[in-house]
Amino acid sequence: MQAKRFRINHLVSVLKAYEAKPVAFDAHLNFYFRSHKSLGSKDRAFVAENAYQLIRWKGLIDALTPRPLTWEGRVETLLEVSSKLDHPKEHFDLPPHLLCSCPKTLFEILVDQYGQEKAEEIALTNNQRAPTTLRANTLLTTRDELLKKLEVRGLSVSKTERSPVGIQVHQKCNFFTLPEFTEGLFEVQDEASQLVAALVETAPGEHVLDYCSGSGGKTLAFAPAMERSGQIYLHDIRKSAHVQAKKRLHRATIQTAQSLLPGHPQLKRLKKQMDWVLVDAPCTGTGTYRRNPDMKWKFTPEMVDRLVEEQREIFAEALTYLKPTGRIVYATCSLLKQENEQQMDFFQKAHGLTVEKEPFKTLPTPGGMDGFFGVVFYRSRS
Repeated sequence: MQAKRFRINHLVSVLKAYEAKPVAFDAHLNFYFRSHKSLGSKDRAFVAENAYQLIRWKGLIDALTPRPLTWEGRVETLLEVSSKLDHPKEHFDLPPHLLCSCPKTLFEILVDQYGQEKAEEIALTNNQRAPTTLRANTLLTTRDELLKKLEVRGLSVSKTERSPVGIQVHQKCNFFTLPEFTEGLFEVQDEASQLVAALVETAPGEHVLDYCSGSGGKTLAFAPAMERSGQIYLHDIRKSAHVQAKKRLHRATIQTAQSLLPGHPQLKRLKKQMDWVLVDAPCTGTGTYRRNPDMKWKFTPEMVDRLVEEQREIFAEALTYLKPTGRIVYATCSLLKQENEQQMDFFQKAHGLTVEKEPFKTLPTPGGMDGFFGVVFYRSRS
């Protein structure tokens, strides 16, 4: 009983500290654990699991918690109803968006675009723990070889259904301590993200620009097809992202890539030179909310409008780097038509582009892929 009270006190402290200074929730939780060495592994597991559960289900928890709302009250409610969260409709008489613990404005958009039943399914899926998927680095290994190595370590793993280099992991594991990770044999990457990266069908000797590269996740995925030849350019506005990308590229033994911050003099020389340009655009992230449950509570329609304009500006600039015969890929981890299909139509009309093949789209499914969208364009012939 004393151990449970100790853990609950820390759970409340974590949530209060997050509310006082909101940052990315996973980063906040990691910082808290580093700052509180008295927490053992079981304590951390209790705090982390329940903290994420409360953030996921905050809409429903708030509806069930007596006023005035406090984190102590929310935690008490969570612990009382946790066994009922798998099937909330069977236990509570509340509006659908509360039963699904989804912001009302977002839920209404999902209903409008996907229908009531599918909207509820998506919202409830976003309250589940996300699956863990790896991508084998085929520069250094094969998926079959990596599977065998992981199985020898006692891990329960299986091949992904659609990605030819993906591995689904069916248990918890600190992958970043495994020798196979430090040797660069794999990266953690959702299967849908792997398939979006595969839309960049680059070949040896080509030149590719990953225009919103982040820490290089999709570059790492399409680079093996280039067989260590050609050149990849990673562009992002964040210096910290470039630092992480360099570490990951080094670990994966990819040496034909270089990072370019905005304003780098080489960018001018790359205009109209790229065989492929990838625009993994900043977006609402609605297809990955189960990985970042705190983000859904920051969703607003105004955010969508702002991002749509930003995506158009970014795409227009990225397009200036494409050679006349090249291909440009637009991708998001959003579920919203405003950021996906409607942008696809806009880019075709505004820039004289043609869609090369059926757009790629997934919705988050229990134990399955996240929600992603991707489309390949080429310049229309007159």
